[in-house]
Amino acid sequence: MTSAPGAAPLRIAVAGASGRMGRALLDAVMRSPDLALTAALDAPTSPLIGRPAPGAPHVTVGADPRAALAQADVLIDFTRPEGTVAHAALCRAAGVAIVIGTTGLSDAQKAEIADHARAIPIVLAPNMSIGVNVVLKLIEVAARALHQGFDIEIVEAHHRHKVDAPSGTALKMGEVVARATGRDLARDAVYARDGLSAPGGGERDPRSIGFSSIRGGDIVGDHTVLFAGTGERIEITHRSTSRATYAEGSLRAARFVAGRAPGLYGMDEVLGLGPAT
Repeated sequence: MTSAPGAAPLRIAVAGASGRMGRALLDAVMRSPDLALTAALDAPTSPLIGRPAPGAPHVTVGADPRAALAQADVLIDFTRPEGTVAHAALCRAAGVAIVIGTTGLSDAQKAEIADHARAIPIVLAPNMSIGVNVVLKLIEVAARALHQGFDIEIVEAHHRHKVDAPSGTALKMGEVVARATGRDLARDAVYARDGLSAPGGGERDPRSIGFSSIRGGDIVGDHTVLFAGTGERIEITHRSTSRATYAEGSLRAARFVAGRAPGLYGMDEVLGLGPAT
């Protein structure tokens, strides 16, 4: 949903204002004429508290989510799992939609968010990049065609500061592969191969879905799904060179979720790619 000509801009609050994604989101909102940045949140210990938000001098960074939600239509949250779940509960109480890009959520935390989606509209996606979500559809097609005779490995690389591994996007890719090939990711995923005596060591199980994580430097995010057969291999790769891609996708999600019926939505609905498989 975009604002009609002459309509009031959509009011956006951003959580995690001091983080890399938070700053990218602040910049993207400020550059969007149909959106208005009305609040910026950060942890109480942040040095930004009480100061103007980066690139948005009219907004003071605060630590009170209730005050932020009182003046917002949508909250965009790229923080930590515990904070995100708490924010989702507050959004439910305030009747405010939320876009969640936080990764590292446990199954229990995802279930709690799904429960909140019974009362408010929520977009939850491990990667807000438009390109990544198109790639997920390509992976689904490839996995269905190559489920026999091809070994499937997922390789991801991120900056040295990323705390979760594999990345949420890599795990989502694994989920897509597992569904498309009739596998159980909890059973068939292999996260480490340390030798013959290790759980992941020895000859490769043809049903396994392998994950490899690289951490270093300032890599924004690279993901490759490798389908390795006999005499040929196919690689589907997405590389991010700027967090602006995630920010723009998040704003698209915010426009989509504003005014929607309660429910848990993904980027497939946001982008019109069809319901999740």
